[in-house]
Formats: sequence, structure tokens, C-alpha cells
Amino acid sequence: MTFDKLLVNNENQSTEFIKLSSGLSNSEKQSNSLHKRNHSRNLSTSSLKLKNTVKKRCIQQEKYEETSKLQVFFTHLCYTILEIFGHIREFMRKWGLEKRKGAVDNNTEDFAPLFNSYESFHTRNVYVRNRDCFNRPVCSVPGAEIELVERKSDDYNWTFYYTGEKIKVLNMGSYNYLGFAENNGPSSKSAMKSIEDFGVSSCSSRQELGTLKCHLELEELLAKFLGVEAVLTFGMGYSTNVTNIPTLVGKNCLILSDELNHVSLILGSRLSGATIRVFKHNNVQDLESKLKKAIIEGHPVTRRPWRKILIVVEGVYSMEGTITPLPEIIALKKKYKAYLYLDEAHSIGAVGPTGRGVVEHYGCDPKDVDVLMGTFSKSFGAAGGYVAGSQKLIDSLKNTSHSHCYASSMSAPVCMQTKKTLEIIMGLDGTKEGQRRIEQLAENTRYFRDKLKKMGFIVYGNSTSPVVPTLCFLPSKVVAFNRLMLEKGIAVVTVGYPATSLVGSRVRFCISAAYTREMIDKVLQAVCECGDQIGLKFSRKNPAIKFKTQKDAENKRF
Repeated sequence: MTFDKLLVNNENQSTEFIKLSSGLSNSEKQSNSLHKRNHSRNLSTSSLKLKNTVKKRCIQQEKYEETSKLQVFFTHLCYTILEIFGHIREFMRKWGLEKRKGAVDNNTEDFAPLFNSYESFHTRNVYVRNRDCFNRPVCSVPGAEIELVERKSDDYNWTFYYTGEKIKVLNMGSYNYLGFAENNGPSSKSAMKSIEDFGVSSCSSRQELGTLKCHLELEELLAKFLGVEAVLTFGMGYSTNVTNIPTLVGKNCLILSDELNHVSLILGSRLSGATIRVFKHNNVQDLESKLKKAIIEGHPVTRRPWRKILIVVEGVYSMEGTITPLPEIIALKKKYKAYLYLDEAHSIGAVGPTGRGVVEHYGCDPKDVDVLMGTFSKSFGAAGGYVAGSQKLIDSLKNTSHSHCYASSMSAPVCMQTKKTLEIIMGLDGTKEGQRRIEQLAENTRYFRDKLKKMGFIVYGNSTSPVVPTLCFLPSKVVAFNRLMLEKGIAVVTVGYPATSLVGSRVRFCISAAYTREMIDKVLQAVCECGDQIGLKFSRKNPAIKFKTQKDAENKRF
């Protein structure tokens, strides 16, 4: 028997499982007979729509170059050697042959160790040795160039001391996609002016005395920008996911989560108490398979229908640079009567012809996404987050969201920074500066990605994504690349295990509209030199061409 026939035969699965909240659906009032009469017709209609949607929209499939078995072997060998030497040092510390450093628990031996998670094997023997590549103090705005506080260590990074000097470097790691994180511009001036009227804090939650006039103006403007009925803003982007997902789903609900979702989505899903099932990254076939199985089998214990099914995905994935296949996912959620939660933290402002995210990128209707989430800490150069959708959804969150009811509201300077930036992006300031920055970001992204690939690096992500991960594989090369780039006056973000898979260590470049072509060329030249020096040009698909050779060829052509 086919899946579609099984779905039709399982008519006892009423629309109860797709209620978003008690105030958002009247499906319980619909009779079972009406559901039985329409269910089969809806499935066939949705199947046709799915085929038409996929046919009409061309979705770019990110195809990555496979990691060679030799690199996998050497990466595992490197971690094996690190672990062997780590155990030797642990033995020496145990018997007093080496001094034990780090956090010390002052409680007596009959207490459980308070610092057990900190004093982990990986932290002591791997992370500490590389700690100079992380947590660097910054003493300027996160623009195209930043100033770092110089620090040194005489005990292999267990402790640091400051020299009093500053290091000016190019910033290739901040999420300042549109370049609005600045201390001299209309947005920052608007933020500073708001302090005179509202101060720096509301000292209250939104539900009490923390709702300011600027909050309401920002929400109204953002709803217009996104093309939705209503918006609710929050003071922190991370907590927007963590505290709002539990208000939408709970016990006897099912969450289908992409395997590479951000930790805030993972934590919010876990706190909800719902059952969580993970599908392969951007794999709509695996998602559909799990949707069918969930509807056919129901709850694994009771075998009753799920109260709700919520699909949780990101617009642009911050570690991979990939873009979710939104049209296909929308078609699936309509076909199987599920809900869709879309996190546009890295895509709002940075993706789409006018910066409206992946919804605009694919030409989708924002009303087809049940819950639109985004943050202001990337393209807007501010802080905080939002949830957008129907008026009923926002009305429900105003009474149930912990961030809205208990957390301090967004400060006025942050709110005005966001509002003024949004006005510029929408062109309401009477200029085309917002559109210019969006187009400049797209141009910088295409140029940077193209040059990296031609130099022989393995680059992940969609061609329009401002997040550009480049594979390094070995942990030793990740650290060496970070330090060499800093010596050349460029600050980069390098990421390794356990933030990635064991063989997925990488450098993650974040492109900004604030970069000039000269800045990008300087970075590419430095990346090329470092890649040659430590051997990072692993691509077998693209033969390595030095950046200088590429530039010379372009100059001859023109």
C-alpha cells in the first residue's frame, strides 16, 4: 500500500494536531465527517501544487566537493595524536609531575566537582593551547576595520596580560552585513538622540511599563516591510527562539528540525517538551518521509495523532552558508497540514533584491510562513529579535511569551538604531543608500566567493549567501591560519570541533557592504599566501590559481 493511500485511510487524524494555539484555530469545532470528506481532496490538490511550485521556481542546490579520504585520515590522525598526548599530560598532572592549572574547586572532596564541565579533557588539552585565537577584546565599532587590544601570554594561553597597545585590522568576522554598525551615521545619531528622550533602559518588561512609543513604531514599520499583519519585537535575538518556541508547541506535539539548526532553535525546541525529530540538512525528501511517517504512525507511545507538527528551519545557515529550499518546504507543509517556523537571522536585510530575506529571494508569499523570526544584530547593526506573522499569532504571544512578559524590553537606543536602519533600507529617508548597500553586499559576496574557488579552496554555501565557509580540516591548520592572518592585519573567525564535525573545521568569512574592492583584494591576497604556506588548497575540482595571476589576467582582458 502506498503512503498516499495510507494517509487517506488514516482519517482519524483530525486537524487537531495542527493547531498553533487554542486561540488560533477552530479546527476542533469541525466535525470528523467534514474532515474525512475533504482530506483526500486536499492531499491530491496539495500534491499538484507541490509539483507546480517545484516546476515554476528554480532552486539552487548547493553541491559540495566531497572531502578526500586522505584528508579524513589525516584529520582523524591529528585528533588521535592530540588525545594521546592529552592523556599523557593528564597522567602527569594526576601524579604531580605537571602543575594543574585552570579553575580550581575549593570545596572538599566529598562535594561533587563544581567546575566539571569547564575542566573537561578537550578544554584543558586542546582549547587552551588555541585560546589566543578566540575571545579577542575589541575596542572599536565592528565596521570594515576594527581595533583589537593586544594581549600576550607567557604560560601557553592559560592567562593573558595586556600590553596597552592596539592592533588595527580588517574585520572579516562580524555579522555587519550592510555596514550599519558605525559610530557616525544617521542610524547611530538617531540612537544617541533617543537617549535624551528615553534614557538607556526601560527598566521594565513590555507587558508592564516597558513598552515605548518607538517599539510600536518599529513593529508597525517592520510589519509593512515584511508584508505580514503584525510583528512583536524582543530585546535579544537568541532568547527570541528559546522563549517563543515553547509557547507554540508542547507535549504531544512534534518538531521536525533541520540537523544544522542554530543552538537557539535546538534549545527552544528542547524546552518546549515536544518530541523532536531531525531531518537531513536541506533534504526535502527526508523531510517528507518523516512527515508521512509522523502522520501515519502518530505518537510513538499512544499512537494518537500529533496535536501539531512544526517544521523548524533557517533562512541562511550561519555555519554552512546554505539557503533553505523554502518553496519546496512550503509546499510540503501545505500538503501535510503542518506549520513552518523560519529563522531569518542571517538572511533578513542580506538576502533578496530589497533585503527581505529568503522569502523574497524565492518569490514566496510571506503569509505562507506561519512564524517568521529574525534578529537585528546582523544587517541592522543593533540587537534584539522579532517574530512576525498573523495578528492572532502576535496577540497570543503577547500573553504567553516569556521574553515579552518577564524580560526587560529593548532599550530605546537599540530600537531607534534598528528603526532608522529599516527606514534607510526601505528608502523612506528619501535616498537610495539602503538599496545601494544591499546591491554592494551581493556584488562583494559574488566576487569574494568566485576568487576563493579559483584559488583552489573548498568553499561551502549558496552563491548569494554572505556567509562564506572555507574548509581547513586539520585543527592545527585552523589555528595556524588564524594566527597568520592576524599577522597580515586581518581578523578572521575560525571554527573547529565540537562546533563542527570532526573533519569540518573551517574559517568562516562574513562579507559586508562596507568593504571596498581594495579591502577585499587585500584579504584575498593574504588568504592565498596563507593557503600556500600551510597547504589549504584542497580542491580537486578547481585547479589552484594564485590571486595575483587572476588579477593580472583580468587587467590584460580590460
